[in-house]
Amino acid sequence: MSGANGQDGQDGQDEQSEPRAQGGRRGQRVEVGSVVEDFTLPDEQGRPTSLSGLLAEGPVVLFFYPAALTPGCTAEACHFRDLAAEFTAAGARPVGISSDEVARQQEFAEKHSLGFPLLSDPEGVVRGRFGVARGLAVLPTKRATFVIDAQRRVVEVVRSEFRMSAHADRALAAVRALA
Repeated sequence: MSGANGQDGQDGQDEQSEPRAQGGRRGQRVEVGSVVEDFTLPDEQGRPTSLSGLLAEGPVVLFFYPAALTPGCTAEACHFRDLAAEFTAAGARPVGISSDEVARQQEFAEKHSLGFPLLSDPEGVVRGRFGVARGLAVLPTKRATFVIDAQRRVVEVVRSEFRMSAHADRALAAVRALA
């Protein structure tokens, strides 16, 4: 597991939080030890899905990705899918989130048989709360993963724009350490 800064040190990314999240309020960078607010967003089927509801089943691995159906995001999401049995055995659940609309999330989930919720945050409210918004209209979300325990406390943060597999691998190590 990483140190308290959540950096993997491999891609040279030490991103600063944006001064104001698009569609959201001022974003503070969420770190290990932060307690996150509950939120509700539509999943890939359009069903309202809350963080508290997801946490009722165990820890949540919330991974933010820039855009559904792009090569890097597909590699990242498919690695989470490929580790699904291990996440289940550890009592945790991956949940993806991006600015993509519900229909695009549904297409992404179906095309790659992902098997976990993909949440739609087109207004950027939740990405703003987590401090992962960036000023690019085309790719408004930074790639980051947060392992969140039942008390909504962040126990691990992974920030890497280029090492797609690092997100699922480090998140799995973190949830195993919770058991």
